[in-house]
Amino acid sequence: MKIKVMAALLLAFALPVIGYASGGSVIDVSNNSNCFNWYCKKSESGNPPPLPTEFSFIKEYGGYYIDENATEEDKVIYLTFDCGYENGNIEKILDTLHKHDARGAFFVLENLIKKNPELVTRMVNEGHLVCNHTSNHKDMTKIRNIEEFKAELDELNSVMLECTGHEIQAFYRPPEGKFNLENLKWASELGYKTVFWSCAYDDWDNNRQMSCEMAMNKLMSRLHNGEVLLLHPTSATNAAIMDEFLTTLEGMGYRFGNLYELTGSSMIEPR
Repeated sequence: MKIKVMAALLLAFALPVIGYASGGSVIDVSNNSNCFNWYCKKSESGNPPPLPTEFSFIKEYGGYYIDENATEEDKVIYLTFDCGYENGNIEKILDTLHKHDARGAFFVLENLIKKNPELVTRMVNEGHLVCNHTSNHKDMTKIRNIEEFKAELDELNSVMLECTGHEIQAFYRPPEGKFNLENLKWASELGYKTVFWSCAYDDWDNNRQMSCEMAMNKLMSRLHNGEVLLLHPTSATNAAIMDEFLTTLEGMGYRFGNLYELTGSSMIEPR
């Protein structure tokens, strides 16, 4: 009996660290370079979506997707925007955010900063966080060392400083939601918090924009306390519905949170 127990223990320690995909398949996360594609389950009846089991390791390495400390007495939503260029809609969304005194976090690319430095400066001046979405929107899971990973983030920060005189805030969002364990570790070592999301919808294709009514229905049906909402501010639909959306949230008692609050960190610069 003792031999069987010992054998079982040895086998357990020899097995790789695993997670389980939503379909039940086993995923090995002990391989730091394995590529994952972030997704979040749809919230139901206003309940926060659970963290997919295969992503349970993100918390250990500075990864966030929702505010787990949100309470019904203090309802909060975090507005985050991924943007690489301006087509007139980012400015419209900034106008609406200013109207509502709402703050957001903009995960930007080098292209936006270089071509629209005054727009990015406005983001900073109006109290928004300008954060790191990498310089060139490359697949960061293909990077094999921390020096190359750091160079991609540092390049964006250098452009930000040169064009606006401001530093990028130490929050990182992987392009297209592609990440691996190495990416999380490296980002954390460089002083970044990795911010995913708990709600998003198909808003990124400017040639396939859904109606305002459909977009509002999707956003409201998936609304939950502590939500980290991902929007693309180049979306004409998002620009059109933003005033109604924020007005509705305010009427429901929501406030707009800050990523430093989400991550429980003080305002620091990247290393």
